[in-house]
Amino acid sequence: MSLPETQTCSSWDMEDEYEKLIRRLNPPRVVIDNESCEDATVIQVDSANKHGILLEVVQILTDLNLVISKAYISSDGGWFMDVFNVTDRDGKKLRDESTVNAVAQFIRESLGSESGYLRSERRSVGVAESREYTSIELTGTDRPGLLSELSAVLNSLKCNVLDAEVWTHNTRAAAVVHVTDEATGSAITDPDRLAQIKNLLRNVLRGSSHRSRAARTAVSLGATHTERRLHQMMFDDRDYERLGEDGSDQKLRPSVTVVNWQDKDYSVVTIRCKDRPKLLFDTVCTLTDMQYVVFHANVGVEPPEAYQEFYIRHVDGSPVNSEAERERVVQCLEAAIQRRVSEDLKLELCTGDRAGLLSDVTRIFRENSLTVTRAEVTTRGGKAVNTFYVRDAGGSVVDPKTIDMVRQAIGLTVLKVKSHPNHPKAQPSSSSSSIFGGLFKSRNSETTVGYSRDGKSSNY
Repeated sequence: MSLPETQTCSSWDMEDEYEKLIRRLNPPRVVIDNESCEDATVIQVDSANKHGILLEVVQILTDLNLVISKAYISSDGGWFMDVFNVTDRDGKKLRDESTVNAVAQFIRESLGSESGYLRSERRSVGVAESREYTSIELTGTDRPGLLSELSAVLNSLKCNVLDAEVWTHNTRAAAVVHVTDEATGSAITDPDRLAQIKNLLRNVLRGSSHRSRAARTAVSLGATHTERRLHQMMFDDRDYERLGEDGSDQKLRPSVTVVNWQDKDYSVVTIRCKDRPKLLFDTVCTLTDMQYVVFHANVGVEPPEAYQEFYIRHVDGSPVNSEAERERVVQCLEAAIQRRVSEDLKLELCTGDRAGLLSDVTRIFRENSLTVTRAEVTTRGGKAVNTFYVRDAGGSVVDPKTIDMVRQAIGLTVLKVKSHPNHPKAQPSSSSSSIFGGLFKSRNSETTVGYSRDGKSSNY
């Protein structure tokens, strides 16, 4: 058995070196045009073709906080050609010349790197060693208070949460958490301590139910692209499997169809759904994870709806060739779109960072019967900017009186409420004091946070 394996590895190495040679001989070309379109900046990217390159380009544009309103994609043969209409988060063209040049240079350097901006063929995407923090990946069955329990364990283990992102969908939960040692402020490297962290977090994920799917934890010094990794973790955990049908599912479900174009041996995937930021990134992630190659695509937005059309084949060259495979593609794309969609109440917290902050905030949520369905936790320059999507633990609409109590406990200037239209507005409190006597006041003065068009916090 060893001889075929050796031959296979050699073949892979030769193919990899050949691809690197082609990329060196044909460096990526990026042209940015601000004249041909009245309301968007046009970015054209030409490059030698390789599997996953569409995802690389879309991820780069997304990470640069650019909103893609239109895209035309063609990658037949050995060459990849993309045209994207983009704006900034405020819907404006990229007017500043230094910004335009920086965007073009970043795309060229990212695509031209031999290591690649994203190794989409690997399950541990974009892995690079980081000594600044330790990365923890968690997957398990969602339940009320789960984030609070996980945060409490990390706090008890003297782990300071630097960044975290938590997604829940279809009874499943996934999180990527970056932590540092509370004492040193650097990554945790002791193997015994890492094993303890991993085991205790897995015990929390398992809970008391023996019938739930397996809980998974992974701890490493690798730096990953968080949202990319969350898509892979949820996909691997099969969050796309439908557990039941109800009216709300039908109302929120996007329209996804898959048909075969027999003359050209393509499968045509068509998606219609409500537009939102990062939608194209989410759908391309899933197609790449499912080992499909996008040969052509047409993407457009007519507010409030987004339209995406992909001409795909499996990496082995075949189109979708069975009803079971077609249904799986539909379900997986629906899940990719819905993971970021939330009808829950949005809370945004901005304050000075300190050890145990996330544990204290989520404990107060749990004590007031709120469960977190999505979370984004960031700390920069001593400031914590956290976004939580919450619902009543029983699944009903959050009572405004509950939100008022939570805001009083945390601090009215620290925690802001942005209600979904279907939720009643939280009533203003008659008191500006904190029930816990300034528990959340840090060394820095409390600050407020504004909102941009996409709902993310603006500069503070």
